[in-house]
Amino acid sequence: MVKIRLSRGGAKGRPFYHVVVTDQRNKRDGRNIETVGFYNPVASGKDKRLELNVARVNEWIGKGAQLSDKAAALLKEAGKLQAAA
Repeated sequence: MVKIRLSRGGAKGRPFYHVVVTDQRNKRDGRNIETVGFYNPVASGKDKRLELNVARVNEWIGKGAQLSDKAAALLKEAGKLQAAA
């Protein structure tokens, strides 16, 4: 099954996540099909906290991809950010 989930990067104590489309059998930071955005939980100042290609995410969902819990929350947040802009 294809999943949309987070892949961790960054340094110890400074997490940075890529939102990726991957096969669920792959490891968390392993091979992925496509990167559709990023999430920076420790962003401050003018740094972007969340950037997500909502059109590509919706396209993958239409093809049957499942969202992880956190990816679903981020998609909901990204929708609110786009509506406000």
